[in-house]
Amino acid sequence: MRFLEFSMSFVFLGISSFFCNSQDLDYAAFKTSDEENNIEIFKRSSPSVVHITNSRLVRSFYSLNPQEVPQGTGTGFIWNEEGYIVTNFHVVQQANIVTVTLQDGTSYEAVPVGSDPDKDLAVLKISVPESELSPVILGDSSLLEVGRKVIAIGNPFGLDTTMTVGVVSALGREIDSISRRKIRDVIQTDAAINPGNSGGPLLNSLGQLIGVNTAIYSPSGANSGIGFAIPVNTVKRIVPELITFGRVQTPILGITHIPQPDYYRELWGIEGVIVMDVVPGADPARVGMRGLERVQRGRIQLGDVIFEIDGESVKNEDDYANVLEQHRAGDVVSIKTRRDNRIMKYDIELKAPLTR
Repeated sequence: MRFLEFSMSFVFLGISSFFCNSQDLDYAAFKTSDEENNIEIFKRSSPSVVHITNSRLVRSFYSLNPQEVPQGTGTGFIWNEEGYIVTNFHVVQQANIVTVTLQDGTSYEAVPVGSDPDKDLAVLKISVPESELSPVILGDSSLLEVGRKVIAIGNPFGLDTTMTVGVVSALGREIDSISRRKIRDVIQTDAAINPGNSGGPLLNSLGQLIGVNTAIYSPSGANSGIGFAIPVNTVKRIVPELITFGRVQTPILGITHIPQPDYYRELWGIEGVIVMDVVPGADPARVGMRGLERVQRGRIQLGDVIFEIDGESVKNEDDYANVLEQHRAGDVVSIKTRRDNRIMKYDIELKAPLTR
């Protein structure tokens, strides 16, 4: 008991001593190591963050002259010295005019370069001298752990260059994209992310990009301590393809899917991707894969149902697309299907996606 009283007295004296000494400290010169890290990251990284305004041209009933009407605002960041800007697809969706404002306040009209609604990513381009651009530093999202510090910089509610700090709350989350596809391996964070933060960078304690802020989980639409970011390793794979081709170069198998797949999967009590048809001359047709067939009295008979690709389970179209995204045209994949209570095996070479 005496030891406890002595310990409490020692703690009290220590706290009292700190507050007494703090009166003599210069606040402008005093910073904790965490504060110094936050300040350094903000100063170094905020020039890479841009404000994006999305506008549409609307023609009034009373006038033939179209008027520019703001649709919303968001955030983006400078990808490289060539003027490419990365943001969320939903930030620039259906825009006629997109304006990018740099940290120094100068604004430029942006040209859309490419987009991937399935991953909620888009690339814009502005014509700016290299000396005025400060590209973000790329990190590695595979090194993240729950509890690591993260920093979000963006323009919530139109308030430009706002920084919030938090931690990685969870890894490997799934969220729905605007196209209803699942975005996998998403980072969850408690760093405050609000409307307007979309498309902005999520940074680690070295100021490296480890994610693109894309969504919040909140009934009110405001921060509730749960935000999500697309991992930078996904972004590093997709953005170069958007810059070069305008869209993601996910290879194709040479089949068509059945419309309303969930309805038919439930109707027939099966899991997997139902092959509706095979493309004439493509590998699936050559090796004997079959689609749906109409038999006696107009009854539809199932053909092949894909349930595994390269050893990975395929339960639905999301699984199917996720596996193909890991490959490139020319790769040969091993496919297992069910047909008439039999297991069928195929080796099929993937082809480049069709051009627009």
